Parts: sequence; C-alpha cells; structure tokens
Amino acid sequence: MILVWSLVKSKMLEVQLKLNMKVKTNVVYLKSGGIGSFGFRFSVLLPMLFCLCSLFSYSQVTSSIDTTKIRIGEQITFKVNVEADTTDLVMFPEGQTFAPLEMIESYKVDTTKTSSKFQFIKKYALTQFDSGSYTIPKQKIIIGDQTFFTDSLRVEVQTIPVDTTKQKLFDIKPMIQVDKATSKWWLYTLIGFLALAVIGFVLYWLIWRKKPLSEEEKIAQLPPYDRAKLALKKLDESDYLQKSELKDYYSELTFIIRKYLDEKVYDRALESTTDELVDRLNILKDGNQIELSNDDIKNIETILKRADLVKFAKSAPNIELAKLDRNTIDVEIDQVKEALPEPTEEEKLLNEQYRDELERKQKRRKIWLTVAASLLIVIATFVGFGVKYGFKYVVDTIIGEENKELLEGKWVRSDYGVPPIMISTPVVLERVTMKEVDSAQQVKMTMFSYGDLDSDMNILVSTSKYNNLGTNAEGEPNTIDLNLAIEGNLKVYENNGAKNLIVKREQFITPNAAEGLKAFGTAQFPTGEEGEYREGEYAILAFTSENVLQQIVLVWNNQNDYTNQTIDRIIDSVELKKLEEEE
Repeated sequence: MILVWSLVKSKMLEVQLKLNMKVKTNVVYLKSGGIGSFGFRFSVLLPMLFCLCSLFSYSQVTSSIDTTKIRIGEQITFKVNVEADTTDLVMFPEGQTFAPLEMIESYKVDTTKTSSKFQFIKKYALTQFDSGSYTIPKQKIIIGDQTFFTDSLRVEVQTIPVDTTKQKLFDIKPMIQVDKATSKWWLYTLIGFLALAVIGFVLYWLIWRKKPLSEEEKIAQLPPYDRAKLALKKLDESDYLQKSELKDYYSELTFIIRKYLDEKVYDRALESTTDELVDRLNILKDGNQIELSNDDIKNIETILKRADLVKFAKSAPNIELAKLDRNTIDVEIDQVKEALPEPTEEEKLLNEQYRDELERKQKRRKIWLTVAASLLIVIATFVGFGVKYGFKYVVDTIIGEENKELLEGKWVRSDYGVPPIMISTPVVLERVTMKEVDSAQQVKMTMFSYGDLDSDMNILVSTSKYNNLGTNAEGEPNTIDLNLAIEGNLKVYENNGAKNLIVKREQFITPNAAEGLKAFGTAQFPTGEEGEYREGEYAILAFTSENVLQQIVLVWNNQNDYTNQTIDRIIDSVELKKLEEEE
C-alpha cells in the first residue's frame, strides 16, 4: 500500500508540473476550468488506483529454500508460499523446471484458510550431482488469470572430501553381460505338457485301452462247438416250454444247429431251406468230406422239418417230444464235431495268418482313429482361439512372431540421462558411446538406443546439456529451439536415404504435465537392398528446460500391428519426472 501510495503521489506531482506548464503557456485553458477538470479526473483516478492497489495486495507469492549450501546428492527443500483469494485457481510448476537442479519429489500442497483468503504452501525436493554454484531459476505461478514469478535463488553444491588413507580407491569395473530376465516360459511349457497329457489319456481311454468284454463278446470269442453247447444250456434255462411257446423254442433250437453247421460244415446253412441243407450234407458225406452217418443226417432232417411245421403250420408237438429233439441236437453236434477232419498244418497256418491280419487291421484302425481325433482336437482348438482372439493372433503366437513377443513380454521402466527421461520399453536401451562433442557450445550428451533404421523398430533417447549457448545480437542468452532440433533429426533421416517425408507438428504433454513438441509422420526408409524402400512412420518428442535438450526419437514399420501398439505404449509412458505425490 505504501509503495502504491508513493506512486500515486509522484503521479500527482507530475500532473501538477504539467499543469503549471500549461498555466504559463495557455491562460485560456486555466480560465476554462482546466484545474477543475483535472481535479475531477484525479478524483476519479484516485479510487481506481486504490482499487488496483488492493488487487495487487490480494495475492502474494514468496519462495525460500531451507539451505544455500549442500553436498553432492543432498536434498534442498524449495518452498513456495501463495496467499490468494478463495475463488482463485492456483497452478504451481510441475516437471523439470528447476534445471540445472533436478527435482526428485513434488510434495502435496498444504492449504490453510485465514478469513477470506487461502494460504498455499508447495514444497519441492531438489538435488544436484555435480559440484559448483547453481541458480534456481524463477518459477511461474498462475493465480486466476494473473502470472507471478518467484525469486531466483543461489545454491552452492560442494564436493565430499574422501580420506584416501582410510578408504581405498578402485578403478571402475568394466561392463559385464547380464543375462536376460527369465520369463514364465516354464509355466507355459508345463501347461502345454498337462494339456497333451490330458488329450493323450482321453485318446488312450477311448481307443487303445483294452476294454472289459461284454457277455456277448466273450461268447463270440468261443469256438463254434463251445458256443453251440452254451447256447443249448441257455435254452434249457429259458421258460419257453413252461409257457408252451414252442414256436420260439424250435426257432432257437434250429438256429443253434444251423449256426454250428454254417461255421464248420456249410457256410450257407443259415440261409438254406431244410431240403437244401440236407442235400448239401448228403453231398459232403458222399464226397468223403464229412463222416456223418445216414442216421445222423436223418435225425437232423426230422428235427428241422418238425420245426418248420411248428413255425409255419402251427403244429403243436408235446413238451416231451420237444425235450427229446433238444437232446438229439446235442448228440448230433457232437457227431458233427467228430465227423469233421482234423485241420492240416496249412489250414492252421492260414488261420494264424488270418488272426494276425485281423490284429493288424484293428491296430491300423486304432491308429487312424487316434490321428483323426488328434487333428479334430487341434482344429477345434485353433478355431476356438481364432474366433476369440483372431486367427492372425493365434498363428503369430504359434510361430513366435518377434514383434508380438516384444509387445507381450516383460517391459522395463527406467530413466535415462540427467535430468532423467522416464520411459517404458520392451527391452533395456543400450548406451551409445558418443565420439564427437561440440566444443564451442560445450555439449554434454548421453544417448541410449535399440535397433536401427533397418529394423522394424528403432528407439533413441538422448539428453544434451549445453554449458555455453552464447548470446544473441541484443546480448540476451540464446535458448534452445525445438523446431531446429527436430529439423536436425529429419536431416539425419534424409542423409540415411529416407525420402518422401511427411511432417506434422503438435504440442505434446506428458502424463506429469511436462510440455514439449511432437513431430510425426510417414516416410519411405531404405531396406538395405539397393533401390528398395519400405513404408514406415516416425515420431520425435522434444523437450527443453534452460540449457537442456531432451529427445525421444522413434522409427517403426507401420505395416505391423504389434509394432504400432508397442510404439503407442512407449509414447504414452514418456515422463520427464516420475512424481511421487503423497496421497
């Protein structure tokens, strides 16, 4: 208030002097009420000045540090105190705006209220790892629609003395090769083996396992004579005769003798009529192919014809006759067995070959069933995953597409350079050894990269610190032009054979509110083969703070979806400082 009032008084004196000059040179002006007019204008101006004075005094910004001298690596607490109206929006600086000092932590704003005002206290933890005298630059504070700046403060960073008599010094150890971090390949392998084991067990259980034989299968494996005897035994256990079901009884009885003759004597016995079958037996007897007597053939013929009468003529013999016919069939089966000649060695060999061939056919059938079932499972699995995730994704997973593995592998989040650029990448970036340094501007550059312009993806992170930027014609210190820095990168592309560059520029803001410039577009990059080019994209992110230039340069093959997703994820992860705000 005192300062503003002094300004007002000086303004009044100045006006009075001008008025006195006008009095001497123009009396008419005075007579026309010039002083009265001035008095009116001053009476209006004075309240406005007081109002302006009150506005300026309503918001106050002060800054301080807890110490002006630290050792290398120690922290300084930089505090900003803001007094503002309760309706004003206050914005504090974020990101690396304290260069050449490095901000390592930004604390939560402490807010208190006094009458109609708010008291805001914002603290920052700063440090420096090089000795020397440094100046904390002015920091911009926005209160409502007004901008304020803090004072610049001087800090001395001192080295730490080392007592070499007590602490031995050693050379820096050389770089060593670090094994790549192990992934969960063993888990995927275990899951694969378990899936194969389950599939193999199912196929074995359904196809290869020797299943327990059913009653019918056990009977089918018996010799014809034993099956016939067993069938007669089961016929005795039936209740056909108790129920006087003679038709069913004789049908079963004649089927037993016909089946036995069909397998051992005449292979058409089941489909022949009674007369045809009897004629065939007589022919075989006459040809000495079977040693059956006429009585045996006659007994078989009698029972078969009686069965025909029961089945087709509704004849009804008594129960005792039916039992007698059953016993006769039992005897005739024995007679037929004895009448059959012993098989020769050749016949035995043929039978053995037949059994071996039958086993081979069964084995081939099982193999084909296993192959078909396996293919069906594989196709069904492929189609199922293809419908859910996409067929290209499934194929790339099977063949192990490199860019897909990079995208879905374990990413690394690290900081590069000083001040640090924090970025997430699918692999750790390797330090690039710099051979040339601009001695005029005393540039200290650090660079980290992955890949090159010929690969599907090229990542480059660099930090350039200028110790001498020089001054312009007006004597003011030069500043870093981000557009010129980007033009330098584009020139490098052209020098390496890139052509048809399309360049777009826009503002880029990191998740922690650091502002920079983004240049991006498409180009044709050489493939390494003479005269051949491939389509690709590039993105250049450039940031500057005082005498530091930070850049992230990305070049990639935009025809690969996995690479596009990888680049998007990298760009979204860029931060110039990882804030660790207290919740």
